[in-house]
Amino acid sequence: MNERIRKLRKEALKLSQDAFAQKLKITANYVSLMESGARVPSDRTISDICDNFHVSETWLRTGEGEMFRPMTRYEEISKFAGTVAMEDSFRSDFVAMLSQLSPEEWELVEKMAHRLIAMRQKKEEG
Repeated sequence: MNERIRKLRKEALKLSQDAFAQKLKITANYVSLMESGARVPSDRTISDICDNFHVSETWLRTGEGEMFRPMTRYEEISKFAGTVAMEDSFRSDFVAMLSQLSPEEWELVEKMAHRLIAMRQKKEEG
């Protein structure tokens, strides 16, 4: 399991041991010990890794199957919102603006999206 934890952290998530540890509320030293095989992660730590990073517990424990479990639509939106909320960027400003739209404004956005789709389809056809 130690190699899979290292692979997840370094290759898939591209996180330092410090950043990985912070997200799991453990120490970087404990991450190092897990990755070296000197410590076996507790069931709680395994659960936290799987929950925080949408990792398949089967893959983490056995190496079988896919590294990541599929996210629900709600999880995808929550992950995106959480990431954007921490930014000071166009994306965060845009999402904040969308969150303030009235139901009538959302109807207008939907109509505009349908119009854009129709225009693009027409453009592709001719």
